[in-house]
Amino acid sequence: MLPFTRTEPTPYWRTLLVLGRASNLPTVWSNCLAGWLLGGGGTVWILVVICLGATCLYIGGMFLNDAFDVEFDREYRRERPIPSEQITLKEVWRWGFAWLGAGMVILVLLGKSTGVFATILLVCIVLYDAIHKVIAFSPILMSACRFFLYVLAASAARQGVSGLAVWAGIALAAYIIGLSYLARHESTGGTMNFWPCCLLAAPILLALLANAENYRLPACLLSAILGLWIARCLHHAFFAGGPNPGRAVAGLLAGIVLVDWLAVAGGQSIWTSFAFAVLFVTALIFQRFVPAT
Repeated sequence: MLPFTRTEPTPYWRTLLVLGRASNLPTVWSNCLAGWLLGGGGTVWILVVICLGATCLYIGGMFLNDAFDVEFDREYRRERPIPSEQITLKEVWRWGFAWLGAGMVILVLLGKSTGVFATILLVCIVLYDAIHKVIAFSPILMSACRFFLYVLAASAARQGVSGLAVWAGIALAAYIIGLSYLARHESTGGTMNFWPCCLLAAPILLALLANAENYRLPACLLSAILGLWIARCLHHAFFAGGPNPGRAVAGLLAGIVLVDWLAVAGGQSIWTSFAFAVLFVTALIFQRFVPAT
């Protein structure tokens, strides 16, 4: 067991932010924005409601993640809120289910199809939280959560779920699998293989195949930006003086916003570009105050 030294009590509000991995919320909002745009967009208020419901589901899932992982955290991550006695396990269970319930109520109100996808997303979230530490293919469950968030957002848009929304969701899912591979080594260590990280390039491959003519240039520019960001993050995991998978994972989590930006490269306006840029910067800023993992 790793040594752990008690520090000054953490404010309760900060404990809640840490449990909910609040620094990753900009990536949830960018997923919603990308899926909504790929579904044809529509009323902005609908997008706001989607983001609100998705936020509740994400935070609830993160709370339950710590609740299910309490024994693992007591051995490997004793700085987490439950092992460090900043909050009780019973409180975390209550908060988690409350957030999930609120998210479901909000999303079901958007319509039958959105409610169905929200239910599937909820099942993926709870299933991932419950078994991700005991099965090897848990990154697939994590990627399914992000995929269904894309589809959910598209289902509430003007045109509904489109083929491009599905393919973009699959590309994002592949990116998440590559990211999750690194995240699994962050706490337990061990030798890392480079090949799973090749999945991080899936959104770039899709963008180069799907965008032609007038859409080719923005797709290439955003692909270059995402590619350079991925390379920068992997440098910390494999090529820096000392491997730092935690820093790589945090950077790749913020990079989800760049993946979403690239997904809509063919039909974005100056305002949507501005929104994605702001979300990316916000994710990086939030990580300075709340751990991303």
